[in-house]
Amino acid sequence: MQTVNLIPGQLTLDQLRQIGAAPVEVSLPEDAWQQVRHSHDSLKAVVQRGAPAYGINTGFGKLAKTQVDNADLSTLQHNLIRSHAAGVGQPLELGITRLIMVLKLLSLARGYSGVRPEVIEHFISMLSHDILPVIPEKGSVGASGDLAPLAHLSLALIGEGEVFFRGERLSAARALQSIGLNALVLEAKEGLALLNGTQVSAALAIGGLFAAEHNLANAIVVGAMSVDAALGSYVPFDARIHEARGQSGQTRVAKMYRALLNDSELNQSHANCDRVQDPYCLRCQPQVLGACLDQLEHGAQILLREANAVSDNPILCPKTGEVLSGGNFHAEPVALVADNIALAIAETGSLSERRIAMLIDASISELPPFLTRNAGLESGFMVAHVTAAALASENKSLAHPASVDSLPTSANQEDHVSMATFAARRLHDMNENTLQILAVEYLAASQGISLRRPLSSSTDVESAHKLLRAHVPEYTQDRVFYPDIEKAASIIRQGQLVALLPKQPLDTNTSKD
Repeated sequence: MQTVNLIPGQLTLDQLRQIGAAPVEVSLPEDAWQQVRHSHDSLKAVVQRGAPAYGINTGFGKLAKTQVDNADLSTLQHNLIRSHAAGVGQPLELGITRLIMVLKLLSLARGYSGVRPEVIEHFISMLSHDILPVIPEKGSVGASGDLAPLAHLSLALIGEGEVFFRGERLSAARALQSIGLNALVLEAKEGLALLNGTQVSAALAIGGLFAAEHNLANAIVVGAMSVDAALGSYVPFDARIHEARGQSGQTRVAKMYRALLNDSELNQSHANCDRVQDPYCLRCQPQVLGACLDQLEHGAQILLREANAVSDNPILCPKTGEVLSGGNFHAEPVALVADNIALAIAETGSLSERRIAMLIDASISELPPFLTRNAGLESGFMVAHVTAAALASENKSLAHPASVDSLPTSANQEDHVSMATFAARRLHDMNENTLQILAVEYLAASQGISLRRPLSSSTDVESAHKLLRAHVPEYTQDRVFYPDIEKAASIIRQGQLVALLPKQPLDTNTSKD
């Protein structure tokens, strides 16, 4: 298990990748612990003064005017967690849950929430043993914090609810006992600090961002294969075209295509052909995928800020000890970028589906109909394309913006919500659809290249072709298709294709600023 040294407010994309990928131990610097202790001292002073302070000695939401006696402040926090643990649906993936825990402890460690160091220590201990709370995927509207899912997260800290531990789903009490960790007894404000926050929405969106980046990288490699399979021109990737426009993502994506497509016999074979222009799905790949890259980079910047943010409410001003009530729990920034990421995912898949349609159309690709030598007797890639079309269409529906929807909650106290949690959660299904579309294109482009033999493609395209052929033979006659899609999808999922690119599309040094 690797150790990630965390500095509150300075989390990086690379660290987020690492945390989501595998179990980790985490550590905080001493100055962060000092800030947490100072913040807790400020909270104790507020409690001693006795003046009403939201969530510290009052009820919540519409019940904020009800003041609670100091003797009941711990009960108030436990009641909050238990009553708010009302999520439904399948548990979140373990990598996402791990991200949520790290984002939550880092927010608390900024020193604006007033919690004791023990609360953060519990997170660190659970992470070091990879004890991950069972968090249902549905039940948050992305405002006033991801209340229901974070309540399920918090149940585990107090020894209630369920967790995943050592491959089992078991009670949190049993898991904590097995590592010698006592259930946390909450004090003033700690339950509210645990529940208020955008960590669930942010973690889901970050997971969707990384998967979208992975698909985009694979789309570039597979799209390059389709260019040579269809005897497409390399001119549309000329640097001068893209420099004239000046769009950053477009320019960089075109450069990737130039690196993949060079010294190809297939390209040289049609140097003097009479085709004037290729279909948009080939020649506009830098423009479309470059625009998608720009959206992902914007999303990365916003989400990295949110991963480093304090989204608690109220917050304790570290310098003055004032209790400031605001709305940092509102996840609108996450909702909007998740909607934009969804558009990029849908467009990546849509363009891939169009390339498949082009490859099987003999009038455009000049390949045998449906990529089979015995069209009519055999159907070839006919229905594999139908599958890709179905997935692309489904993504169009899923890409509808979630952020424009809002339903008031808490007796109209919370009258505008972000729907960020769903906006981010649906990215998983969309990314999976796009990956499967790319798997079909990978098969089709490889078949097209096989049908062009003895001519060869560029070094990198031939490497991609060879990688597939180690698992999927050329189609010489119709056979059961779905196992081949699964094998191609597995190659894509494992990152073997993107290794042909010099680096991932996203700049991993993206600043939180």
